[in-house]
Amino acid sequence: MSNLKNAKIAIIGLGYVGLPLAVEFGKIYSTVGFDINEARINELKKGFDRTNEVETELLAEANKLKFTSNIEELKSSNIYIVTVPTPIDKSKTPDLSPLKSASKMLSEVVSKDDIVIYESTVYPGATEEVCLPIIEAGSGLIFNEDFFAGYSPERINPGDKVHRVINITKVTSGSTPEVADKVDELYASIIEAGTYKASSIRVAEAAKVIENTQRDVNIGLINELSLIFNRLGIDTEEVLKAAGTKWNFLPFRPGLVGGHCIGVDPYYLTYKAQEIGYNPEMILAGRRINDGMGEYVVSQVIKLMLEKRIHINGSKILMMGLTFKENCPDLRNTRVTDMLEEFSKYGATVDVHDPWVDPQEAKDEYNITLISQPKKDDYDAIILAVAHNQFTAMGTEQIRTLGKQQHVLFDIKYILSANDVDGRL
Repeated sequence: MSNLKNAKIAIIGLGYVGLPLAVEFGKIYSTVGFDINEARINELKKGFDRTNEVETELLAEANKLKFTSNIEELKSSNIYIVTVPTPIDKSKTPDLSPLKSASKMLSEVVSKDDIVIYESTVYPGATEEVCLPIIEAGSGLIFNEDFFAGYSPERINPGDKVHRVINITKVTSGSTPEVADKVDELYASIIEAGTYKASSIRVAEAAKVIENTQRDVNIGLINELSLIFNRLGIDTEEVLKAAGTKWNFLPFRPGLVGGHCIGVDPYYLTYKAQEIGYNPEMILAGRRINDGMGEYVVSQVIKLMLEKRIHINGSKILMMGLTFKENCPDLRNTRVTDMLEEFSKYGATVDVHDPWVDPQEAKDEYNITLISQPKKDDYDAIILAVAHNQFTAMGTEQIRTLGKQQHVLFDIKYILSANDVDGRL
């Protein structure tokens, strides 16, 4: 295999994970960024990233990076890095179709001695059991003889301008000891925080999938505590602040658990666990609690509305925020939609306002028509669903002006103080 000076890298998938990686590699190595979305490619060629993960000036710094949707332009590469999404379907089963499609495509371009590295989150064993056989079948090449593989799980945190790809420790692995060394060396050349070389691809896959499973279970616990404290008439945030004075108390907060990682990754692990005959009770319990928080919030808002003698049927609700987290345009697996569906069952009309979201994307993904500016004195209930800076800057008084004389203000994200709202988690 050639040394790193001769590395020609292809990044397959230019979303929140692939683009920042392509930019960093493109500063040093000949790099091709590939995506099947031609509109996305055209925007990137003009220096515009709609995900807001990479600024225009950073795109310009990657002077060895070119973008394409043409598979033919991948064939001169010798290292392929796959960063496609790994979602779940409606039955909460892993959907490996993007990975399978990417692997099928790579089978048409991979040649002798090339390395294919996967970054997409999967269950332990998926790379070697699902992806690589597809490349073998389509290329006629033999894995670990003619071509090789690595796995280096992504650790991108959308919207986070502090923890970026270069300053988050990168776990690496390879299909042979020699390939593991080369994969590690490759990432070490761009990752300032350093790398950690796992002993095998399966270990690296498992490490990734438990990162977010651990967070999910912890948030599930805090959400359950919130349900208990609400029944006891105790403010959850006050309890958490008091408990947080102990040095080893973890600073989790209750809320909706969505996004491409925390609300999805545990199902990859539980799927594999059940496949081998083990029922992962704690993980699935946490998932059930977290998946039920949208319905719980709606029940609390309705209870508060009834206390104020506000009719639910025909009421008008304002949902402030649609993204899965604050200050980020990412709509993947947002659980705000759970609340919209629940309110519709009661005959309420819900306006959704989110300054971070592309209105066309909201329409395409969820058939939601965003409103650009809420009207004053217009709403029976206002829900602060996402802690965008714009909402925090408004403050209680300005937010309250959007409500009718008699209305409910519910704060999911602790944007306002407990005394300024009618209810919160």
